[in-house]
Amino acid sequence: MELQLHLKLAQQIVMTPQLRMAIKLLQLNRMELMETIRQEMDENPALEDITEITTDDIPEEPEDVVPEDDTRLKEVTIDEKISSDVDWDNYLDEYNSTGKVYFENEKKDAYNFETFIASKGTLKEHLLWQLLMISPTSEDEEIGSVIIGSLTNDGYLDISDDELAVLCNVTPEKIGRVLTLMQTFDPIGVCAHDITECLLIQTRHLGIDNPIITKIVSEHLNHLENKNYHAIADDLMVGIDTIVEAVDIITSLEPRPGHKWNDEDPRYINPDIFVYKFEDELVIMVNDDGMPKLRVSSYYKNSAGNNSGLPNDAKEYVQEKIRSAAWLIRSIRQRNQTLYNVMESIVKFQKEFFEKGPGHLKPLVLRNVAEDIEMHESTISRVTNNKYVHTPQGIFELKYFFNASIKRDNGEAMSSASVREKIRAIIENENPYKPYSDDRISKLLKKEQINIARRTVAKYREKLGVLSSSKRKIFSEI
Repeated sequence: MELQLHLKLAQQIVMTPQLRMAIKLLQLNRMELMETIRQEMDENPALEDITEITTDDIPEEPEDVVPEDDTRLKEVTIDEKISSDVDWDNYLDEYNSTGKVYFENEKKDAYNFETFIASKGTLKEHLLWQLLMISPTSEDEEIGSVIIGSLTNDGYLDISDDELAVLCNVTPEKIGRVLTLMQTFDPIGVCAHDITECLLIQTRHLGIDNPIITKIVSEHLNHLENKNYHAIADDLMVGIDTIVEAVDIITSLEPRPGHKWNDEDPRYINPDIFVYKFEDELVIMVNDDGMPKLRVSSYYKNSAGNNSGLPNDAKEYVQEKIRSAAWLIRSIRQRNQTLYNVMESIVKFQKEFFEKGPGHLKPLVLRNVAEDIEMHESTISRVTNNKYVHTPQGIFELKYFFNASIKRDNGEAMSSASVREKIRAIIENENPYKPYSDDRISKLLKKEQINIARRTVAKYREKLGVLSSSKRKIFSEI
């Protein structure tokens, strides 16, 4: 054995920081991209947002700049390496177009009071206010505060009376007395241990003294959930019409009394791209509303020149920040261009969907779009991940347009999403007193030359959030 030195020539794929940045931005949605841009602007002083420039920021003698190429469909590519001897004075002129400048004429101290809204109270604050309104003793106030702090978002008490007694260092009798009082608070049914107790509290408050309703709530909630009314009628030895009347009253009660006090804010979808119908054409627009308009700072660009007079280490720092800013701007442009190209390809394949609706969605896989725009399937997957498009038919995730194909008896292919829409239409038009079973839906689809099994119908029905036929059935009064 001996130590020897050999020369070897080989090719190797290197994931440069710039390429990693481009891949990262490609899979971000609009909100995540804006957050990333803000973070980069905080860390990189060479980045500027031209939408925030005021008249004081405009130099008296602006430099000559080369206008940006606004050709929409021109492909933007990213080089793998940047030479260290780049002439930054000429290279960065491309990114220094001032574009449209916005001037701030309004006073900064002026407030728009129309944008102010009252804060939404929480369930616990609402209950605590009612507790203090009855002027409780210090001990009752402490017990009530512990009870309120132990409630779930739906208003249920997820702790036993004995555990409350240990926490408050009082007897269970005192816990029961305060708890009984608080169960009369608004909303009615709050502070119950389970749904049975919650519904019984509401029936007592409404003055419903019906033994049938009490029996159903206390002993037959499982049959009520499955709409097995005949089993309830046989056990209580009453007619089915009496059970139906009692069920109508029970279903009018609130099983989650604290739900309307839920302080969780709704999540709104902000689409990344828009598709409009203009005359007879479909127009695609990338959503850049509110997106920062970035450019490389002219001050740092001048500082990176040969005549800046900065020390070498400071000049290297400035050049590094300028390179990072330039790559970020390029990566954002490439991301938007790729997103546009993917959406344009989807519109070409799914044109009938945008014009007629979800029932005309065609089978489509990532490979079709990848071959159409000459990109890799992994790139298409990153672009369509967690991104939404606003269309004339509504807002959809980009993944929605990719569906497996289902062969029809006549040889034509149909997308799985279109089959789900047909199942939805069948269920919406069924007789609510005699709903279709999954097997019956499968037979109805076969009449339209769509041959799928009963279990496939059940799978699609569950994806639509539709209950089974036994739970959809409405019992008519006899």
